Amino acid sequence: MPTVSGAIALHSSLCTISSDKPSLPNHVYVATKPKNLLQNHPLYTPTNAKLSIQFKEKILCLEILGIDAGKALSQNPELHTATMESIHSIISFLISKGIHQKDLPRIFGMCPKILTSNIKTDLNPVFYFLLQDLQVQDHNFRKVVKKNPRLLTSSVINQLKPALFYLKKLGFKDLAALAYQDSILLVSNVEGTLIPKLMYLESLGFSKDEARFMVLRCPSLFTFSIENNFQPKFEYFDEEMGGKLEELKEFPQYFAFSLENRIKPRYLEVVESGIHLPLSVMLKSTDEDFRELIKKGGG
Repeated sequence: MPTVSGAIALHSSLCTISSDKPSLPNHVYVATKPKNLLQNHPLYTPTNAKLSIQFKEKILCLEILGIDAGKALSQNPELHTATMESIHSIISFLISKGIHQKDLPRIFGMCPKILTSNIKTDLNPVFYFLLQDLQVQDHNFRKVVKKNPRLLTSSVINQLKPALFYLKKLGFKDLAALAYQDSILLVSNVEGTLIPKLMYLESLGFSKDEARFMVLRCPSLFTFSIENNFQPKFEYFDEEMGGKLEELKEFPQYFAFSLENRIKPRYLEVVESGIHLPLSVMLKSTDEDFRELIKKGGG
């Protein structure tokens, strides 16, 4: 993959395309083969034959940077009118913040909206939030952004600060954990996502403090679907396993395991062996350790 500076230089040459072959270094020109690459690209169908040369250059440059141009344009229509100069400024800005070129395809692939962000009003506030509110040192920006590119498309005022305030109120005090491990919570809607998960846990019979304790023990509970995760797993736990709420309070990670691939098969083996295993031991044990436990219990 060409370097960012190389790709930018390439675009500068492409922007002056005429009927003559662009004057590019041989090693770069091989990667751009005038018409074949453009004609064979899925976006260049006969119905798109009248695409402007500037638009074609944009697609080509995005692809050279390792970005799926078709997907990016589909998910972010604003890219259709964005200039390559503005896109290059976004890339240069991220590089200046410690992001590596090899990270860009994944970052832009997950969040094409970043490509049309405003550096002053959108991106700079996020990095200031990371530095001031989450106490992330600038040399660690890359680690945080790689983990969760959605941070760069989130409003600091309307999303990140309210989420951080709510999480702190719940008892999340480890800023490093929020930044490097659980940053998905910061881009989750407080009223639409976080609060409903707590309310659901309370509806199962847990007190407010118990529900809060559970999410502090297992922050990923905030990321699980009520319909597709909580409900079926709790129903199995309650109706088939005859479990007690106390067990889930002590081991909320239960909801993080696959119902079909882990919970059901292991529980059935435990029942068949006639032994009793704590919920955490039954699910957290490696396959080898679990087999050994079953073997000893059955013996």
